[in-house]
Amino acid sequence: MSGVGSTEPPGISGVGSTEPPEISGVGSTEPPKSDGAGFAGAGADTSERAEAWPEVPVAQGEPEVAEPPANEEDEPAVDATNVSEHAAGEFAVPGGYGVLEGAPNGARRSVGIVVSRFNGAITGRLLEGALSALDEAGVARESITVMPVPGAFELPLAAMALAKTRRYACIVALGCVIRGDTPHFDLVAGEAASGLQLAALETGVPVSFGVLTLEEAAQADDRVAKGAEAVRTALEMADVFSQLRAAAAR
Repeated sequence: MSGVGSTEPPGISGVGSTEPPEISGVGSTEPPKSDGAGFAGAGADTSERAEAWPEVPVAQGEPEVAEPPANEEDEPAVDATNVSEHAAGEFAVPGGYGVLEGAPNGARRSVGIVVSRFNGAITGRLLEGALSALDEAGVARESITVMPVPGAFELPLAAMALAKTRRYACIVALGCVIRGDTPHFDLVAGEAASGLQLAALETGVPVSFGVLTLEEAAQADDRVAKGAEAVRTALEMADVFSQLRAAAAR
């Protein structure tokens, strides 16, 4: 007899089991499968036709709307030939006002020049232009003193030293700083500019700024005329200061 001598009770389907018997369609998250005639499951009438599951519409992306082509007439073209670094031209002072205006006149004036040896291939050309401009302005060669210094950073100290002697009507500072891979460029160029201005403010002697600040050495070719320009600026300021002193002494 089945079960005799066995320590386990005879197996009876569904009796003593901890798990309930499986019932098709009950407790399932999926819909019961259809055989084409009806739904299988407890209490289901196989004679009834299975109802079709509603179809979920597939989301369709919004149709792309092509943007209208930009109207080129709305944006006027920029004429690159009219772009410049400075605004050229002169201005006029209305009549009826007192005017003190200097001229780059070098007669009977002594001029001091401080020039940086660093980037000497460029500063040498600045010096040539400055000396030529001084000659054209009528400054005698023996009235010109040239003081070379190591670099642009030393220009302010040299300019102040010359100005404090009171032997020179004006000082011309010439140098060149080229940008590199470190902030050294900004420090040297900034200190040179502020130091030269300080030398002029503390001594009252005009100090012109003839220091080139370049992104690369090739830019120097278009800017070496700065040496001559610095001379004319210094002489003009010296002349207007002379007029001011004469007017104050009357």
